[in-house]
Amino acid sequence: MPVADAARTTGAAERLRGFGPPGLIAVAVILAGSLAGPLVSAPLVLAWALISETPFPALGFKAPRNWTVTMVAGVGLGIVFKLGMKALVMPLLGAPPINGPYHYLAGNAAALPGIIASVLIGAGFGEELFFRGYLFERLGKLLGHGRTALVATVLLTAAPFALAHYHDQGLPGVEQAAVVGLVYGGIYAWQRQIWLLMAAHAAFDLTAIALIYWNWEASVAHILFR
Repeated sequence: MPVADAARTTGAAERLRGFGPPGLIAVAVILAGSLAGPLVSAPLVLAWALISETPFPALGFKAPRNWTVTMVAGVGLGIVFKLGMKALVMPLLGAPPINGPYHYLAGNAAALPGIIASVLIGAGFGEELFFRGYLFERLGKLLGHGRTALVATVLLTAAPFALAHYHDQGLPGVEQAAVVGLVYGGIYAWQRQIWLLMAAHAAFDLTAIALIYWNWEASVAHILFR
């Protein structure tokens, strides 16, 4: 590639990483895509990273020291977290024991392949990439990485993550997602590594599906609160 072409390419990439007109347009497009869901926002984030020459480790894609430990820890975290939310946190918030919008999954084997695929690709991968990887990268460029900035970033990413769950789960979904967003955001702010959270997010949602499918929701919700 001629030097002039390389310089133009690098300049365009830098503008996309910045917050001038090209960078703001890119942010607007990705934010608009997020309204359609993670299956739209995730490819947009990946395309932006490639075109802007943003290193993938900046989005949390850092190889863990031990893949097995990270994946097992993530799955364990997701399962325990979901059970704790169902048995303790959500009852304290006054949420109903049954997830009405998704109760159609109870005993519905035919619906499992689609919802499991949605959880693995859309929630586990797509939501974590957008809400943790991408938004943390963008807000980090704006606010910095000091303690106050990280607290603000965790709060600013948890809020839209929570609101994104209103359309299909109502207020209980928002409350649950707010807690999840704060916890996962805190973990990401600490580790800056997304693989554990992707595993945890997928395991959290798969545990929720299992509770609904086998009609265990009410039993778990009433373990501590009758």
